[in-house]
Amino acid sequence: MNTWDLTDPFKAARASSGLLAADFAGETIPMILRHGDVRRAARNFEAFSSDAPFRVPIPGEEPFRDVRELPIETDPPEHTAYRALAQPFFERPKQPEVIEAVGELTYTLLDAIIGRGEVEVIREFAVKLQSRALALMLKRPPEDGLLWENWNTNLLYEDASRTALYRYLDRALADAAANPGDDLFGALSKARFDGRKLTADEILGFAILTFAGGRDTVVSVIAFALAHLADQPEDLSRLRADPGLVRSAAEEIVRVCSPLTHIGRTCPAGTEINGRRIPPGHRASLCWASANRDESVFPDADEVRLDRRGNAHVAYGVGPHTCLGAHQARLILRSVLEKVSQKVSRIEFLSGEPKVEQWPDYRRQTGYEALKMTLHPIRNEETAQ
Repeated sequence: MNTWDLTDPFKAARASSGLLAADFAGETIPMILRHGDVRRAARNFEAFSSDAPFRVPIPGEEPFRDVRELPIETDPPEHTAYRALAQPFFERPKQPEVIEAVGELTYTLLDAIIGRGEVEVIREFAVKLQSRALALMLKRPPEDGLLWENWNTNLLYEDASRTALYRYLDRALADAAANPGDDLFGALSKARFDGRKLTADEILGFAILTFAGGRDTVVSVIAFALAHLADQPEDLSRLRADPGLVRSAAEEIVRVCSPLTHIGRTCPAGTEINGRRIPPGHRASLCWASANRDESVFPDADEVRLDRRGNAHVAYGVGPHTCLGAHQARLILRSVLEKVSQKVSRIEFLSGEPKVEQWPDYRRQTGYEALKMTLHPIRNEETAQ
């Protein structure tokens, strides 16, 4: 039994034309569905531009923010320069001390829920891990992570959490401007772009993306990993027996899950793809979720194969706009798979409230609003075997 609905809503359109003309709040946007087409479009930022504030997310985020998210809503060369300002912090998950700290954090949070009976793992594990690990990466105080874990996973789309985020950023960015430390906010307050200091709106644009860009997606992938291991206990046993599978398993899990369905690009001069003309100024969608199920690239694409090799998935994007937080997302997921396989003998799925993305032309599960499970501990005699 699959607790997660793995239906691929793009399969038929991907096979026939490679496009799906989908309606998003009254705007018809052609979704690019095939792996090769998505990769080419993602690399061709002249024809498929991100330099369109509020229009990279679909349908758009004008109601929720009034600044450009940076660096994602720019194109090279500006994008390259902006990205370099934040890059050192988003590279930190590759450092041994950060890897160790996230592992210890994962252990601590697992110990609090293993053997407890029914646990709601979204709020009690996934959100806590994402929030506290983010504080580590950004060099923010640990108490900030404790604050963030009280916010909704979809920060910008829920009124109370959006208000809390902006209130927090008003204070944190003002403190950084007055007394810059060694954290991300301090670094941005001291940074220079094109020979000048960043404006307040530019710093805010970096900060909003940092919080909104990788929160719900990381939480969703953790939930998918736990749901899969509940469905397929033999995969939990395989990870325990062969820890070397963790890296390939993490890539495969994010490929099948694909928590971010797609992303928008604007075609400044207009373009054509698979015989469909996109007029100047109109948008196209790069559909990561469809590309990641392309059977011409991934045999048995709907299956989770922990040892899949040559996994050229695009769940973290591709090209100059590849996800800035990919190292952090990979570290968290690897840590979850490693520590769960070391400490949990069996995961029991109890109930779930699916998070569903639904538009007139497709429907797919992207996560859980709530997920109740029991994580059974490994007994001492099991560990010894």
